[in-house]
Amino acid sequence: MSSTILVVEDEPAIQELIAVNLSFAGHKVLRAFDADQAQTLIRAELPDLILLDWMLPGASGLSLARKLRAEERTRTVPVIMLTAKGSEQDKVDGLEAGADDYITKPFSPKELMARIKAVLRRRAPQLTDDVIDVAGLKLDPVTHRLNGGGHPLQIGPTEFRLLHFFMTHPERVFSRSQLLDQVWGDHVFVEERTVDVHIRRLRKALEPTGHDMHVETVRGSGYRFTAQVPAGKTSAQ
Repeated sequence: MSSTILVVEDEPAIQELIAVNLSFAGHKVLRAFDADQAQTLIRAELPDLILLDWMLPGASGLSLARKLRAEERTRTVPVIMLTAKGSEQDKVDGLEAGADDYITKPFSPKELMARIKAVLRRRAPQLTDDVIDVAGLKLDPVTHRLNGGGHPLQIGPTEFRLLHFFMTHPERVFSRSQLLDQVWGDHVFVEERTVDVHIRRLRKALEPTGHDMHVETVRGSGYRFTAQVPAGKTSAQ
């Protein structure tokens, strides 16, 4: 699926090569030449993943990685370090600073894309194209098809994204604000009650096969998608 990826790289040729390959793969690309520019872009729109060069003018990529991990808003954003430093200690330093992966220059675009896909699958599975199957509910992000027990279900685009996020994070409770950030994006400003409207629409879309029961309301906390429906439960609560 399309992701927003921030490329923080001060060498124009390398930045262009990365951006072209990411765009060709369907990703939205944000570009920064230094840490200050990167932080300005991040404040405007939280990216889904950051490709971060170690050696930057001014503040280093390593210090920026530490800062990102120290702030609540950016703490969970996947970071892949790009660097010419290839010693074992350098790799350890990068990972300890909070990087999810480490790629040594020179690298091939094919390797980079594979690493990005692997990190997203691990850290942000809702951004991948993997087919998800939970409790007989099957969602295909590529074809945008949903079926329950082999029966096709009709669902709107926002409800589809919401369900995809839920199914890739089963059994976890998410508040309305968390769902807004993860599904709508933290740069989109809408009322938290908007989530309730789409939850109702999602449940209605899942009713024909009884999968609406898997979308639970956790009073005082938010919503959860569960693979296990308690015995005797007959409707979403």
